[in-house]
Amino acid sequence: MRYDCVIVGGGIAGLQAAIQLGRYRHRVAVIDAGDGRSNLCRCYHNLIGWPEGVSGSELLASGRKQAERLGVHLVHARAVKAAKEQDGFVIETDGNEHYAGDRLLLTTGVKDRLPPFSELRPCLGISVYVCPDCDGYEISGKRTLVFGAGKAGAEMALTLTHWTDDLIYVNHELTAIDEHTRENLERRQITYIERKVSAVITEDTVFKGVALDDGTVLEAGRCFVALGGNEVLSGIGAQLGAKLLDNKHIMVDPRTKLTSIPHVWAAGDVTVHSEMATIAMGDGSQAAIWIHKSLMEQAMPANSVNMTATH
Repeated sequence: MRYDCVIVGGGIAGLQAAIQLGRYRHRVAVIDAGDGRSNLCRCYHNLIGWPEGVSGSELLASGRKQAERLGVHLVHARAVKAAKEQDGFVIETDGNEHYAGDRLLLTTGVKDRLPPFSELRPCLGISVYVCPDCDGYEISGKRTLVFGAGKAGAEMALTLTHWTDDLIYVNHELTAIDEHTRENLERRQITYIERKVSAVITEDTVFKGVALDDGTVLEAGRCFVALGGNEVLSGIGAQLGAKLLDNKHIMVDPRTKLTSIPHVWAAGDVTVHSEMATIAMGDGSQAAIWIHKSLMEQAMPANSVNMTATH
């Protein structure tokens, strides 16, 4: 079967786009390996209509059901290769399956670099966070430990002073920071420690603190992770020749989400913007609107009205 659009990535942006395209009654396939960052978040706090929060897995499960009701074909696999054909694109998966589409949407996202402590995973989104714009509010007035590396961790700690003045920054990887940054940490009265973390202390989903390699135990009720070096999953776009920024994010038209490759769109965290679920939803919908316009223009006679004049 050939699809009107193949979506690579079934996170928040990808599913939102699939739902919109399904409502346009297009034939859509979503290829997703199920290990995106939204699967890790145990609670999104900043989504309208969810005042008590909602987990990423719950949100995605609901989105998949909604998409399937609209006829969207969900494929549990990892896309490993993309090729341009004369009249569209073919995506190959790690199961050696091939999916052809007239249009392609990349919503492959970003992979966070997290510390190798499994105890942190159940706490993500509940007492351990990665995004200050999403969850800075959750640490208001609370003692918070920044589990970081070098300047990335220092900048996170400085950002968090908007919500709390009780901060500890542990430079776990002992990465050097410049004197100016050190002075800023001192001026904002952020406790700065250059030691490796040897153990993370948690109780179910509650972060309690860390033990350092010298035996010191640091207690804190909240934690932000900021190691830097997150991986932008733009490899499929790069295979097709899409323009990337120096940080590997895919460049898109800010209005349409179209990449530098005709009939290839990108949305969500793989593009450049604040990495938030709410923005990913909007990105996915916006990309779907313009994909639909493109498909409709292709189906219309050349002298028909240009549908790209709106939105």
